[in-house]
Amino acid sequence: MGEQNRPLSALLNIGPRTARRLAEIGILDEAALRRTGAIAAYRALKFAEPRATTLVALYALHGALHDTHWNALPMETRAALRSAASSAGDEGTHQRS
Repeated sequence: MGEQNRPLSALLNIGPRTARRLAEIGILDEAALRRTGAIAAYRALKFAEPRATTLVALYALHGALHDTHWNALPMETRAALRSAASSAGDEGTHQRS
């Protein structure tokens, strides 16, 4: 797949509210979302608005990058995303002696 740079609103699973929230954290277009990745984008959204950011956002971001509706993601993919997002949250939060 070639490098694409569509507006966020052109991506599957990304509505106006999510596009606005992504813009607020500095993700302005598809290229920025691809550079950031679904997990890091989800974690940034979760940090910015913890109560408003659910796991559906994680699935939607991943689906947007793979042109797949979030609800069609296999359970194994969802579990892997949850695990990766959780593991990413542990990095840097616990210092080892």
